[in-house]
Amino acid sequence: MDPRSASSWLTRLLAPQASLLNLALLFALAAAGLFVWQCWLLAQLFSGWLVAWQQGGLGETQAQLLTALLPWLALCLILRPLLQYGREQASQLASLRARGELRRTLLQRLAALGPARAQLGADAELGSRLLEQVEALDGYISRYRVQRQLVLLVPLLLVVCTALFSPLAAVLLLLTAPLVPVFMILLGKAAASASQRQFVALARMSGRFSDLLRGSWTLRHLGALPAAEAEVETAAEHYRAGTMRVLRMAFLSGAVLELFASLAIALVALYLGLGLLGILPWAKGEIPVPYLGALFILLLAPEFYAPLRQLGADYHAKAEAEGAMTELLPLLNQQVWAHPGREPVTLSAAPRIDCHQLAIEGRLVPLDLRVQAAERVVLQGASGSGKSSLLEALLGFVPWQGELLINGHSLLDLSRPDWLRHVGYLAQQVPILHGSIADNLRLAAPAATDAELIAVLEQVALWPLIRQLPKGLETELGERGLGLSGGQLSRLALARLLLRDTPVWLLDEPTAHLDADTAELIHALLERLSRGRTLLLVSHDLQGLDWADRVVTLGRHEHREEGADV
Repeated sequence: MDPRSASSWLTRLLAPQASLLNLALLFALAAAGLFVWQCWLLAQLFSGWLVAWQQGGLGETQAQLLTALLPWLALCLILRPLLQYGREQASQLASLRARGELRRTLLQRLAALGPARAQLGADAELGSRLLEQVEALDGYISRYRVQRQLVLLVPLLLVVCTALFSPLAAVLLLLTAPLVPVFMILLGKAAASASQRQFVALARMSGRFSDLLRGSWTLRHLGALPAAEAEVETAAEHYRAGTMRVLRMAFLSGAVLELFASLAIALVALYLGLGLLGILPWAKGEIPVPYLGALFILLLAPEFYAPLRQLGADYHAKAEAEGAMTELLPLLNQQVWAHPGREPVTLSAAPRIDCHQLAIEGRLVPLDLRVQAAERVVLQGASGSGKSSLLEALLGFVPWQGELLINGHSLLDLSRPDWLRHVGYLAQQVPILHGSIADNLRLAAPAATDAELIAVLEQVALWPLIRQLPKGLETELGERGLGLSGGQLSRLALARLLLRDTPVWLLDEPTAHLDADTAELIHALLERLSRGRTLLLVSHDLQGLDWADRVVTLGRHEHREEGADV
């Protein structure tokens, strides 16, 4: 089995929940055993009444049989639902724990990937995977996993009990049983393929809808809202039609399974009925199975096919789970590097950063670079030259060869959480969440007071605007900062960096999506706010960066350094 396949990941995910699933199986088998006993008691009761009626002593026998059998029947009727409840609770708990563990694994991988997670899709699409696909595993874990074992064990138990009274009836059950799983598999494969296509469509639709929401202001100004609404409506209609196709397959599968199970039960009932009448072609005038055994077998027969029918219904849960896991495989199989450092990091001032033959496979050729303490360096170079990769290495997201030293200590030896407490990072896309301005600022410093928030907002010249808003710091921002302009969002991100007050700043093209005037304003703020910090700033455009101490141009085979006059 491919260790990176969907089935392999499902097996690995459920391994810690084996005890709960085994407990659920035990409860289900105990309930099946009680059902056999209940059928036997009922067969004895009605057979005894029939014999007594034929002999003319029904009243006395009826009372005796009720007194003898009714307490045991009541016990069966009480215990079976309790055992079924125990099975459901154990299965649901196993499902809850497994899905929680999978979601934690996915979140940890996304966190470990850092900025590289953008390669796997937009945040909306990744969010859809973590919510929809993980939840799609519930039916597989809580129902199908135990049911696929019951489908062998329960019919085997019932066949053995049937064979004690009628070997031919047991053979009939065994011959008709394979029809159910055969059609289940044929229809289930089609359902699995359709279900996987629906997951892909949902993820794409989520990402597209998120993009349209973020750009709603622009669409409104361009008069393109009707076209966007029509696009959303068309996508929703396609998704609805696809969902109905999946449901149609599910209902068709269920109807076919019920049809074959009903025909099989009717066949067994026909044999037993003709036998009781003594008109079987090969045994005329004989009763091969007496009334007690015939009634017992007829009571058991529907339950013989019940696990198969239930598995047929739950097989769609398996198909859905495999489709969901297939969509999660790119993230689950993503190679994530674990930073090995353990030494604590304590910095009293801006540190020195040294790179000696630093290389990142396929992303950065060997680099020699020394950044002095509190030096401000601009990194330039063509796309793919390794500028952003160098920042990712400093953040501990990617492995490297060579040496990367902080004040002469290898970064590989330093505790990554400790080191990141001294680093401020700002990506091209400003990470603003849906919430108030104060909430977004406190992502950097949860315990910050309003006075501290106002102080940093004043440093980035944003407080005069915010204090004029009706709610001030409690003004709600939409996703990606909807409500503020690009330049205002950049200043808000700088205010968040100031709240952390770290001695190292790593900025990855913070003005890439701003107009020239706004970019010049942000660069002027950076010149003032980055004094006394070790700064690495990635930028394609040097305009407004003449205050930098140095410009380093990275290339595929070499890098070039320039002085402060840029």
